Amino acid sequence: MSGSIILDTNIVIKFFGGDKHIIDNITSTELIYIPTIVYGELFYGAYNSKNVKSNINRLEQYFKSCECLECNFETSKHYGNIKSNLKTAGTPIPENDIWIAALSIQHNLPLVSSDSHFKYIAGLKLIIW
Repeated sequence: MSGSIILDTNIVIKFFGGDKHIIDNITSTELIYIPTIVYGELFYGAYNSKNVKSNINRLEQYFKSCECLECNFETSKHYGNIKSNLKTAGTPIPENDIWIAALSIQHNLPLVSSDSHFKYIAGLKLIIW
């Protein structure tokens, strides 16, 4: 794979878990973006683990090789639109995933996830690994 992608939390977890398919795809990608929401979810997992210090260090080291995507006013507009469309369609998804999708749409970058519920979001470029 080449180009730029946004990683969902579950993909980073699989990467750290040694999933060869994920590792091969990530290491052959030019630029990896990680939303601040994903950072938060991963740090939450690290703080709730048995190896807090080593897991936080591992995350911080990996994040040095990625670009951070932060939410702003434009992201909020995309979030509102996505959430409204999901509500109208009767297909709610987790709040954090709406924010992640909003960043992906805002920056016109494909989102890599193993969560199929992202397919309910119109205009989202989704790659399922």
